[in-house]
Amino acid sequence: MDFPSAIIYIIPILAVWVGFAFVWFTKPKKNDNIKLLLAFSGAFLLSLTFFELLPGVYNGHDPKTIALYILGGILLQVFLEFFSKGAEHGHMHFHLKHNKFPTLLFLSLSIHALVEGVPIHDNDSILYGIIIHKIPIAIILSIFLINSKMKLPIILLFIGAFSLMTPLGSYISTSPMVANYGNLLTALAIGVFFHISTVILFESAEGHAFNLRKLVVITLGIGIAYLV
Repeated sequence: MDFPSAIIYIIPILAVWVGFAFVWFTKPKKNDNIKLLLAFSGAFLLSLTFFELLPGVYNGHDPKTIALYILGGILLQVFLEFFSKGAEHGHMHFHLKHNKFPTLLFLSLSIHALVEGVPIHDNDSILYGIIIHKIPIAIILSIFLINSKMKLPIILLFIGAFSLMTPLGSYISTSPMVANYGNLLTALAIGVFFHISTVILFESAEGHAFNLRKLVVITLGIGIAYLV
C-alpha cells in the first residue's frame, strides 16, 4: 500500500499520541502485555529491516562502507543509551528532577527518532514497523513521565516535541543536500534498528510462561513482516 506523502509524516505523530492517550485514560497497572507488544514490535521491525532495507542498501556503494555505517548506527545507539538509559527499548532507569524538563532524555530519544525516520519515505513497510515500535515505547515513556509527577504542560511539551522527530527525520532525508547520501543514512538507521530490536528480543524475560508467550509473539511478528 502506497501512502500519500502527508500521511507518512502524520502517522508517526499519531502513534506517539495514541500511546500517550492510552496511558492517560486507562492508567495501566501491569506491564506484561506492554512487554509482549514491545517484543512483537522488535521482531517485526528487525524482520522488516532484513526483508526491506538490507537487500537494497548496498546498491551503488562499496560493501565495506555500508557495513561501516551499519556498525556506526549500532555504536550511535549504544552512545545514545548512556543518556536515555535504554528508553528506546522499553527501559526507564532515569531519575528526573522535580518539574524539570528532562533535556538529556529528550535529546537522546529525539536523535534516535530522527534516524529512524530516514528510511520511511522510500519504504511504506518500514512505516508499519516504526508505528508498531513507537506505540509501546510511547506507552512506557508516558507511564514514566506521568508517574514522575511532572506538571502536565511539561509532559505534553515532551510528548509533542518527541512526536515530531521521526517526521522531521523523514523530511530532512528528502532534502536535496541529504538525498544523495540516502543509502548511507539508511545504513545508519539499519544499525540503530539492529541494536534496538535485538536488545528487545534477547533481554531476559520473567518466568517460563512469559518466555513462551514472548516466543509466540516474536514468531508472529516475523511472520507478519514476511507477508507485508
